[in-house]
Amino acid sequence: MKLAFFDDFKLGVVRGDAIFDVSPVVREIPHVGPGDLINALIANFGEYRHRLEGVTTGGTPLANVRLRPPLPRPGNIVCMAVNYMEDGTLAKPAPINAFHKAANAIIGPGDTMVLPDVPATIFEGEAEMAVVIGKRASNVPAAQAMDHVFGYINFIDGSARGLPPPGNVFFQMKSRDTFAPIGPYLVTKDEVADPQKLPVRLWVNGELKQSFNTDDMAHSIAHCIEWVTSIHTLEPGDILATGTNHRGLSAFMDGDVIELETEGLGRLRFNVRDDLKRTWSRETRLDRQKKGQEGPTSQLTGKYAK
Repeated sequence: MKLAFFDDFKLGVVRGDAIFDVSPVVREIPHVGPGDLINALIANFGEYRHRLEGVTTGGTPLANVRLRPPLPRPGNIVCMAVNYMEDGTLAKPAPINAFHKAANAIIGPGDTMVLPDVPATIFEGEAEMAVVIGKRASNVPAAQAMDHVFGYINFIDGSARGLPPPGNVFFQMKSRDTFAPIGPYLVTKDEVADPQKLPVRLWVNGELKQSFNTDDMAHSIAHCIEWVTSIHTLEPGDILATGTNHRGLSAFMDGDVIELETEGLGRLRFNVRDDLKRTWSRETRLDRQKKGQEGPTSQLTGKYAK
């Protein structure tokens, strides 16, 4: 099943090119906003699934609605760090690691990532497949981890890299408003045969930049859930982003149209705005590696260019 919010945050089920309003089915769920609603629905999905599936009339073409973030306010957004083998080029996996991203960073399809007026060396967005937790998870062994998964979404981990002072970076780099685009919908796990074998692709203005497969993860989804839940509890509706292959990363700039598609999860499309109109080369990190250069490209023009 594909779940989405649309227009004024009505809950819908997506089938093909149409969305079916299921708001009346879930109206009885206590909530004060759409975030509470979807998190509670996830926690009690077994009670509502057949009723949601029973709504088969009155669909509206997706082209005629505004899709919203499918998870407007997760309790936790945990992002795995350096969790890919970079197309098998790394000698060994990096030690398992993660960081938190603010829930306020969430935006949805058609929304705009806004680049702030800060002296970042570059702004990037990392294509990721994210796991959505389905039931409370604390100290979950890897063998049972997938039982705690509700579904999957497309996820962008926005980054403002190189902010001073050195070493004091992750919060100010990752948790900026608008730096976590997700969507276009939330796909239940039964629709994904093997989440460890999914192509992930990202386009900038129609040009393919990132293209990798989740089978290149250094630490599996189950291992990530085991490790994260050994540190703190995950609740229904929480997001666990599984990392990216960094070789295709390139600058996000004013006016860019970004598209992310993980097989079976739909295509997320959003915009980028930079009121300072800063520019960088369009090179990817892999492009630079082939020339014997490391890391992202330098800023070319605009405020903070050196």
